[in-house]
Amino acid sequence: MSKVKKIFANMNWLVVSQLIVTICVFIWTIIIARYLGVAEYGIYGFAISLTGILIIIADFGINTHIVRAVATDNSIASKYLGNAIPLKSVFAAATFILTLIILFLMQCNEITIKVTLLFAIEVIIRSFMNLLKGAFQAFEEVKYQGIAESILHVILLLFIIITIHTDIGIFGIAISYILANLITLAYLYYTLNRNIITPKYEFDREFCKKITMLSIPFAITGILYSAYYFIDIIMLENLVGDYAAGIYNATYKLIPVQNLLVSVYGAVIFPVMSKLFKKHEKLLILSYEKSVKYLLMLVIPFSVLIVIYSPTIIHLIYGSEYEAASTVLSILIWTVTLLFVISPGTNLLNSSHKEITVNKIYIFGAIINIVLNLIFIPYFSYYGAAISTIISYAIILTIQRIVIYRMGHTFNKRLHFDIIKMIAGSLILGVLFNFMTPNIWLAIPIGSIIYFPLIYLLGALDNDDKRIIKDILGRR
Repeated sequence: MSKVKKIFANMNWLVVSQLIVTICVFIWTIIIARYLGVAEYGIYGFAISLTGILIIIADFGINTHIVRAVATDNSIASKYLGNAIPLKSVFAAATFILTLIILFLMQCNEITIKVTLLFAIEVIIRSFMNLLKGAFQAFEEVKYQGIAESILHVILLLFIIITIHTDIGIFGIAISYILANLITLAYLYYTLNRNIITPKYEFDREFCKKITMLSIPFAITGILYSAYYFIDIIMLENLVGDYAAGIYNATYKLIPVQNLLVSVYGAVIFPVMSKLFKKHEKLLILSYEKSVKYLLMLVIPFSVLIVIYSPTIIHLIYGSEYEAASTVLSILIWTVTLLFVISPGTNLLNSSHKEITVNKIYIFGAIINIVLNLIFIPYFSYYGAAISTIISYAIILTIQRIVIYRMGHTFNKRLHFDIIKMIAGSLILGVLFNFMTPNIWLAIPIGSIIYFPLIYLLGALDNDDKRIIKDILGRR
């Protein structure tokens, strides 16, 4: 099997699983938001947001470091995992203690503290899951990761439905997350031992110290990256209140659904890029450029349709109580477009051992985001938070492109023109739909029928793209 076919075979497993994940998330987002109401949904969002940042302490960048190391030499996997699992137990305990300290320093109420601590347990379990999923990625056997994601979300949806049906409340929802993650962790560990590798358990202090030191840059990047998803809600909760946090959280719950594709693609392409860095630098750059092109080809028209249908989407999912979230969604959706360019760049830099540079970029972006939030949130509430996020993402992308350019890797002119053609095709699609406004359920299939032939006619697909498509389809 060619490398391209291997990449897309792995992507197929993850895409199918992510379709299941998307459906499950879509359903429970609706029922949880309507069940809890805006204020309690704000508490739920705060708990997930805070622990979503602190999971990076539990992971501590170890997962990303192991993926890169094991992808280039599979023989070291047993030793790495055998030391990483006990090492992460130390970080897990530190994560729980740190969560408790932060909650008391923030003077949160009793319900918020209890709910957040339950979600802290959930993210600790998830951090061990991420380690095992990283091992599957390194061996390019991500089908097991796809199966695990499907199991997790189907079981979690079932538990949430039971919780709401029995009216256990927000605590029952938090416990549902814990139980679903425990079951999935058991599956991943069993599958890893049976099909991939058996960890050789030990606690080699020097080796663990080496892992920790090499993982620090990835941990910093992870904290800063997560902050862009969660810091806005935390700041809204403290600066404005539960209602604003609830509105923003309702919107932000939809954004990760759009980011699933880039997460899938990153999980598949990062081990490949890590291998290419040492052997085929030209192919590494080609994989980066094609990643940007194909991801933008999908996300730009999708973002345009989201802007057109945002009021319908919010009303359909949350009801009239969350009507204010539609404008926020129209703003935040463009963070997805920016992320679809930033993510391949981050993979390129990390695979090229430039993780310290990635840290500097994200640190600067995080500072800008926090400063802008402090300025805009008191005056514009959730709209200010959305605008701050867009600006900070744009700054990150600009700096990242400068760094990549200085490394000697420039976008070729053809790629620039292809992106312009994709934007033109998306704008044409947007104008048509703005006047036609078909049923939302028909918008995506109709849009696909119009958009892809349109960008083909505009010449956005070059000869390399056509060869890649033929390779995927098994044609010569």
